[in-house]
Amino acid sequence: MKIVNERIKVETSGPGDLVDITAAIAAHVTATKMKTGHVIVFHVGSTAAITTFEYEPGMIKDMQELYEKIVPSAKHYHHDDTWGDANGFSHLRAALQGPSLTIPFEKGKLLLGTWQQVVLAEFDNKPRRREVVIQITGE
Repeated sequence: MKIVNERIKVETSGPGDLVDITAAIAAHVTATKMKTGHVIVFHVGSTAAITTFEYEPGMIKDMQELYEKIVPSAKHYHHDDTWGDANGFSHLRAALQGPSLTIPFEKGKLLLGTWQQVVLAEFDNKPRRREVVIQITGE
């Protein structure tokens, strides 16, 4: 059994940005030459998250609208009183979505559905440079 840790950097354009990171993850798996195992994808930080969905314009808009319905950005949150940065909504959205995802791979390929991509969801109220840790375990 072998474990490899890698990192990718993702530039985001601010709240609501949803970035497809599938190809970067797959490239790291391929580079290890491992055939079978799993990949943990983990976002470092508390105002973005990792998820999967069909990455197409309609679904991107649907996801953005869903996050806004569940945790409205225009509402005041107690966290905003603590730091004055008005991003309480981003922390709540990230906590609900979660920072990580595990994906199995076989024959060196991620076992994702035909229309399933891995997406970094940016929730903060400004553009950010994000770090995503990719831990590949296998043989």
